[in-house]
Amino acid sequence: MTGVAIVIPTLDEATTLPRLARLLAALDPAPAEVLVVDGGSGDGTVALARSLGLAVVEHHQRGRATQINRGVAEVASPLVCVLHSDTAPPDDMVAVIRRTLADPRVALAGFTPLLSGPEKVRWATSFHNWIKTWYAPLLLRPHLFLRGVRLLFGDHAMFFRRADFLAAGGCDPGMTVMEEADLCVKMARFGRVRLVNRVILTSDRRIAAWGEWKANWIYLTVGIRWAVGLRTRLGDRYPDIR
Repeated sequence: MTGVAIVIPTLDEATTLPRLARLLAALDPAPAEVLVVDGGSGDGTVALARSLGLAVVEHHQRGRATQINRGVAEVASPLVCVLHSDTAPPDDMVAVIRRTLADPRVALAGFTPLLSGPEKVRWATSFHNWIKTWYAPLLLRPHLFLRGVRLLFGDHAMFFRRADFLAAGGCDPGMTVMEEADLCVKMARFGRVRLVNRVILTSDRRIAAWGEWKANWIYLTVGIRWAVGLRTRLGDRYPDIR
Protein backbone atom coordinates (compact mmCIF):
# COMPACT_ATOMS: atom_id res chain seq x y z
CA MET A 1 0.00 0.00 0.00
CA THR A 2 1.14 3.57 -0.67
CA GLY A 3 2.72 5.11 2.41
CA VAL A 4 1.24 8.23 3.98
CA ALA A 5 3.24 10.64 6.13
CA ILE A 6 1.58 13.07 8.53
CA VAL A 7 3.49 16.30 9.10
CA ILE A 8 2.47 18.38 12.13
CA PRO A 9 3.86 21.94 12.34
CA THR A 10 3.83 23.12 15.96
CA LEU A 11 4.49 26.21 18.03
CA ASP A 12 3.60 26.09 21.73
CA GLU A 13 1.08 23.26 21.35
CA ALA A 14 1.65 21.36 24.59
CA THR A 15 -2.06 21.56 25.42
CA THR A 16 -3.24 20.04 22.13
CA LEU A 17 -0.67 17.31 21.49
CA PRO A 18 -1.83 14.65 23.99
CA ARG A 19 -5.29 14.43 22.41
CA LEU A 20 -3.84 14.40 18.91
CA ALA A 21 -1.40 11.63 19.84
CA ARG A 22 -4.30 9.48 21.07
CA LEU A 23 -6.21 10.06 17.83
CA LEU A 24 -3.17 9.30 15.69
CA ALA A 25 -2.67 6.02 17.55
CA ALA A 26 -6.25 5.08 16.64
CA LEU A 27 -5.84 5.63 12.89
CA ASP A 28 -6.66 2.50 10.90
CA PRO A 29 -4.75 1.92 8.73
CA ALA A 30 -1.82 3.57 10.44
CA PRO A 31 0.31 6.19 8.67
CA ALA A 32 3.80 5.19 7.61
CA GLU A 33 5.30 8.24 9.32
CA VAL A 34 4.26 10.94 11.79
CA LEU A 35 6.62 13.89 12.13
CA VAL A 36 6.28 16.94 14.38
CA VAL A 37 8.15 19.97 13.03
CA ASP A 38 8.54 22.45 15.86
CA GLY A 39 9.15 26.13 15.21
CA GLY A 40 10.82 27.00 18.52
CA SER A 41 8.24 26.30 21.20
CA GLY A 42 8.82 27.56 24.71
CA ASP A 43 6.17 25.51 26.49
CA GLY A 44 7.70 22.05 26.44
CA THR A 45 6.05 20.95 23.18
CA VAL A 46 9.18 19.17 21.92
CA ALA A 47 9.79 17.14 25.08
CA LEU A 48 6.10 16.30 25.34
CA ALA A 49 5.91 15.16 21.72
CA ARG A 50 8.86 12.84 22.22
CA SER A 51 7.40 11.48 25.44
CA LEU A 52 4.25 10.66 23.46
CA GLY A 53 6.31 8.63 21.01
CA LEU A 54 6.24 11.16 18.18
CA ALA A 55 9.25 11.86 15.97
CA VAL A 56 10.31 15.51 16.19
CA VAL A 57 12.41 17.86 14.08
CA GLU A 58 13.40 21.09 15.82
CA HIS A 59 13.28 23.65 13.05
CA HIS A 60 13.89 26.80 15.14
CA GLN A 61 12.22 29.00 12.55
CA ARG A 62 8.67 30.19 13.10
CA GLY A 63 6.14 30.07 10.32
CA ARG A 64 4.08 27.16 9.08
CA ALA A 65 5.38 27.61 5.52
CA THR A 66 9.00 26.85 6.42
CA GLN A 67 7.97 24.16 8.90
CA ILE A 68 5.84 22.42 6.28
CA ASN A 69 8.69 22.60 3.77
CA ARG A 70 11.08 21.08 6.30
CA GLY A 71 8.63 18.32 7.20
CA VAL A 72 7.98 17.31 3.60
CA ALA A 73 11.72 17.29 2.93
CA GLU A 74 12.36 15.04 5.96
CA VAL A 75 9.73 12.35 5.34
CA ALA A 76 10.09 9.61 2.73
CA SER A 77 6.49 8.57 2.08
CA PRO A 78 5.04 9.44 -1.35
CA LEU A 79 1.84 10.89 0.11
CA VAL A 80 1.86 13.65 2.73
CA CYS A 81 -0.84 15.20 4.92
CA VAL A 82 -0.25 18.44 6.83
CA LEU A 83 -2.23 18.25 10.06
CA HIS A 84 -2.58 21.02 12.64
CA SER A 85 -2.22 19.85 16.21
CA ASP A 86 -5.62 21.27 17.20
CA THR A 87 -7.41 19.22 14.53
CA ALA A 88 -9.00 15.83 15.18
CA PRO A 89 -8.66 13.44 12.24
CA PRO A 90 -11.20 10.71 11.44
CA ASP A 91 -9.91 7.22 12.16
CA ASP A 92 -9.90 6.31 8.45
CA MET A 93 -7.89 9.39 7.43
CA VAL A 94 -5.12 7.38 5.79
CA ALA A 95 -7.59 5.38 3.70
CA VAL A 96 -9.33 8.59 2.57
CA ILE A 97 -6.00 10.11 1.54
CA ARG A 98 -4.99 7.03 -0.43
CA ARG A 99 -8.37 6.75 -2.12
CA THR A 100 -8.48 10.41 -3.09
CA LEU A 101 -4.94 10.60 -4.47
CA ALA A 102 -5.41 7.33 -6.38
CA ASP A 103 -7.10 9.60 -8.91
CA PRO A 104 -4.22 11.05 -10.98
CA ARG A 105 -6.35 14.09 -11.84
CA VAL A 106 -6.23 15.26 -8.19
CA ALA A 107 -3.07 17.14 -7.20
CA LEU A 108 -4.09 18.30 -3.75
CA ALA A 109 -7.11 17.79 -1.51
CA GLY A 110 -8.39 18.44 1.98
CA PHE A 111 -11.15 17.47 4.39
CA THR A 112 -14.20 19.58 5.21
CA PRO A 113 -13.50 21.25 8.58
CA LEU A 114 -16.12 21.62 11.28
CA LEU A 115 -15.04 24.22 13.83
CA SER A 116 -16.00 23.24 17.34
CA GLY A 117 -15.06 23.70 20.98
CA PRO A 118 -15.98 22.34 24.38
CA GLU A 119 -19.24 24.27 24.46
CA LYS A 120 -20.49 24.67 20.90
CA VAL A 121 -20.10 23.96 17.22
CA ARG A 122 -19.45 27.08 15.12
CA TRP A 123 -21.95 26.29 12.40
CA ALA A 124 -21.97 29.75 10.78
CA THR A 125 -18.20 30.01 10.44
CA SER A 126 -17.91 26.39 9.39
CA PHE A 127 -20.43 27.06 6.63
CA HIS A 128 -18.54 30.19 5.57
CA ASN A 129 -15.29 28.20 5.45
CA TRP A 130 -16.97 25.59 3.29
CA ILE A 131 -18.52 27.98 0.81
CA LYS A 132 -15.35 30.11 0.74
CA THR A 133 -13.42 27.26 -0.86
CA TRP A 134 -15.77 27.70 -3.82
CA TYR A 135 -16.53 31.42 -4.06
CA ALA A 136 -12.97 32.62 -3.38
CA PRO A 137 -11.40 30.99 -6.45
CA LEU A 138 -14.50 31.71 -8.53
CA LEU A 139 -14.20 35.45 -7.83
CA LEU A 140 -10.42 35.79 -7.54
CA ARG A 141 -8.97 33.07 -9.78
CA PRO A 142 -11.83 32.16 -12.21
CA HIS A 143 -9.49 30.55 -14.74
CA LEU A 144 -8.30 28.14 -12.04
CA PHE A 145 -11.81 27.56 -10.72
CA LEU A 146 -12.88 26.33 -14.15
CA ARG A 147 -9.98 23.87 -14.05
CA GLY A 148 -11.28 22.39 -10.79
CA VAL A 149 -9.18 24.34 -8.29
CA ARG A 150 -10.59 25.15 -4.87
CA LEU A 151 -8.83 27.26 -2.24
CA LEU A 152 -8.05 25.27 0.89
CA PHE A 153 -6.51 26.32 4.18
CA GLY A 154 -4.69 24.74 7.10
CA ASP A 155 -7.84 23.58 8.89
CA HIS A 156 -8.63 21.37 5.90
CA ALA A 157 -5.74 18.97 6.71
CA MET A 158 -4.42 19.28 3.17
CA PHE A 159 -2.73 16.31 1.50
CA PHE A 160 -0.77 15.83 -1.71
CA ARG A 161 1.93 13.82 -3.45
CA ARG A 162 5.35 14.62 -2.06
CA ALA A 163 6.90 14.70 -5.53
CA ASP A 164 4.39 17.30 -6.75
CA PHE A 165 4.93 19.47 -3.68
CA LEU A 166 8.70 19.47 -4.21
CA ALA A 167 8.33 20.12 -7.94
CA ALA A 168 6.08 23.10 -7.17
CA GLY A 169 8.72 24.56 -4.87
CA GLY A 170 6.74 23.94 -1.69
CA CYS A 171 5.21 26.70 0.40
CA ASP A 172 6.47 30.26 -0.03
CA PRO A 173 8.84 30.66 2.96
CA GLY A 174 8.17 34.38 3.07
CA MET A 175 4.50 33.94 3.89
CA THR A 176 3.35 33.92 7.50
CA VAL A 177 -0.32 33.30 6.69
CA MET A 178 -2.25 32.17 3.59
CA GLU A 179 0.58 29.80 2.71
CA GLU A 180 -1.92 26.98 2.16
CA ALA A 181 -4.08 28.95 -0.29
CA ASP A 182 -0.91 30.02 -2.09
CA LEU A 183 0.13 26.37 -2.34
CA CYS A 184 -3.22 25.50 -3.94
CA VAL A 185 -2.50 27.94 -6.75
CA LYS A 186 1.01 26.53 -7.23
CA MET A 187 -0.22 22.94 -7.27
CA ALA A 188 -2.91 23.68 -9.87
CA ARG A 189 -0.49 22.86 -12.66
CA PHE A 190 -0.48 19.24 -11.52
CA GLY A 191 -4.26 18.78 -11.46
CA ARG A 192 -7.42 19.52 -9.49
CA VAL A 193 -7.50 20.91 -5.96
CA ARG A 194 -10.40 19.16 -4.30
CA LEU A 195 -12.47 19.48 -1.15
CA VAL A 196 -13.29 15.97 0.08
CA ASN A 197 -16.80 15.41 1.39
CA ARG A 198 -15.59 14.12 4.77
CA VAL A 199 -15.68 16.13 7.99
CA ILE A 200 -12.65 16.82 10.15
CA LEU A 201 -13.00 18.52 13.53
CA THR A 202 -10.82 21.51 14.33
CA SER A 203 -10.57 23.81 17.33
CA ASP A 204 -12.60 27.02 17.49
CA ARG A 205 -10.01 28.69 19.73
CA ARG A 206 -9.49 31.67 17.40
CA ILE A 207 -13.22 32.31 17.17
CA ALA A 208 -13.57 31.91 20.95
CA ALA A 209 -10.84 34.52 21.44
CA TRP A 210 -11.88 36.98 18.72
CA GLY A 211 -15.63 36.49 18.51
CA GLU A 212 -17.43 35.14 15.46
CA TRP A 213 -17.92 38.42 13.59
CA LYS A 214 -14.35 39.60 14.14
CA ALA A 215 -12.94 36.21 13.15
CA ASN A 216 -14.79 36.13 9.85
CA TRP A 217 -13.81 39.75 9.16
CA ILE A 218 -10.14 38.88 9.73
CA TYR A 219 -10.40 35.81 7.48
CA LEU A 220 -12.05 37.87 4.74
CA THR A 221 -9.72 40.88 4.82
CA VAL A 222 -6.55 38.79 4.99
CA GLY A 223 -7.78 36.66 2.08
CA ILE A 224 -8.59 39.70 -0.05
CA ARG A 225 -5.20 41.30 0.61
CA TRP A 226 -3.48 38.06 -0.37
CA ALA A 227 -5.55 37.75 -3.54
CA VAL A 228 -4.77 41.25 -4.79
CA GLY A 229 -1.06 40.93 -4.05
CA LEU A 230 -0.81 42.91 -0.79
CA ARG A 231 1.09 40.14 0.96
CA THR A 232 3.56 42.04 3.11
CA ARG A 233 2.87 42.01 6.85
CA LEU A 234 -0.22 39.83 6.46
CA GLY A 235 0.67 38.18 9.73
CA ASP A 236 0.17 41.49 11.54
CA ARG A 237 -3.51 41.26 10.63
CA TYR A 238 -3.81 37.67 11.88
CA PRO A 239 -3.11 37.61 15.63
CA ASP A 240 -1.58 34.43 16.99
CA ILE A 241 -3.84 32.40 19.28
CA ARG A 242 -2.76 29.42 21.40
